[in-house]
Amino acid sequence: MTSFERSVSSFKAQFGKAPEWVSHAPGRVNLIGEHVDYNDGFVLPAAIDRRLCIASAPAYSNEIQIYSEQEDELLCFSLDHPHARSGRWTDYVLGVFEAARGQSKSPVGLLLSICSDVPSGAGLSSSAALEMAVATLIEEAWGVVMNPVQKALMCQAVESDFVGMPCGIMDQFIVGLGRKDHLLKIDCQNFSHKLIRVDEEFPQILIINSNVKHSLTDGGYASRRAQCDSALAKLKAKSWRSVTMQMLDQSKVELDEIEFRRGKHVVTEIQRTQMASDCVKNGDIPLLASLLYDSHASLRYDFEVSCPELDWIVDRMKAMGEDHGIYGC
Repeated sequence: MTSFERSVSSFKAQFGKAPEWVSHAPGRVNLIGEHVDYNDGFVLPAAIDRRLCIASAPAYSNEIQIYSEQEDELLCFSLDHPHARSGRWTDYVLGVFEAARGQSKSPVGLLLSICSDVPSGAGLSSSAALEMAVATLIEEAWGVVMNPVQKALMCQAVESDFVGMPCGIMDQFIVGLGRKDHLLKIDCQNFSHKLIRVDEEFPQILIINSNVKHSLTDGGYASRRAQCDSALAKLKAKSWRSVTMQMLDQSKVELDEIEFRRGKHVVTEIQRTQMASDCVKNGDIPLLASLLYDSHASLRYDFEVSCPELDWIVDRMKAMGEDHGIYGC
C-alpha cells in the first residue's frame, strides 16, 4: 500500500470513519549546495518520489488528535491553550498549528492520521515534509490563505523558533515548490527561485542509504552554523555572497583554522552550485560530475560533515566511474 492508501486506512481504523481530506508532501534530495542555504548561497534540490500523507477530518471538538503510523500512538492536544516545545516529533505538527492559529478566523479541532514513505533521519527532509503537509491541511481545514513561499517561510520559522533547529530555507521551499522532472535553483539570499527542467538524457538520481542515522538536533548542525556566523563577523561582511577566496586568504590572521575552513567551503560551494545549474541546463554532465566530487571533498575536509561510510560510498562510485554508469556522487 502507498502512504496515501495507508493514511486513509489507518484513519478509518483509528477514528471509525472516512477522512475528509488527505494532504501530502514529498521528501527531497539536494544535488549540490550543501550548508549554504543558511549562508545566503544557492542550492539545487529536487523533490523525490517518496511522500508523507496526512488523512484528516473535523474533530467536532476543540482537540487535535494525532495518530502516527511510525510511532504507533494516538496523542491528543487541546486548542484551548498554547503549546510549548516538548522535544518530541509532535513539535513539528503543533508548531505549525500554533503559527497558523492567528491567521484563521475559525480554527477547529482535527483528527489526523500520518503515514510516510520518507525515511526519518535519512537526510531526505522528513521533517519539512511533515510541516508542509500539516500547513497544506490547515489551509483547507481552517481557511488560511498562503502562497507557496509564505507557507514555506512559515514552516521554516516553526522549525527554527518552535522546534529549535535553526535550519535554512531549502527544505521547505523544495518540498512546497518542487515539480516532477525538475530541479529547483533557489537563491537563499532573496528567496527567488527557478525550476530547471532535466531532459530525458539526464542521468537518474540514485539515493544510497549509508545506514548512518542523521539528526539535525544533535548539535552538529547548530555548531556549523555558529562557526559560519562567527567567521562572517570577523570578515566584517554582511553576507557570504560578497566574500571571495582572496578575502578569506587575506583574513587568515583574524580567523581560526576551523572558521577559515568553514568559510572556504561556503565560498567555493556557492560557486560550484552556480556552475552546476548551468551544467544541468547545458547538459554538461562531465563538468557536473566533477563539481559533485569536489563538493563532497569540501564537505568531508573543510566542513567536516561526512562520515567513513559516506566517504566509502563516494570513493567506490568514483572508482566505478562512467564505465559502470556512474557520472558523479
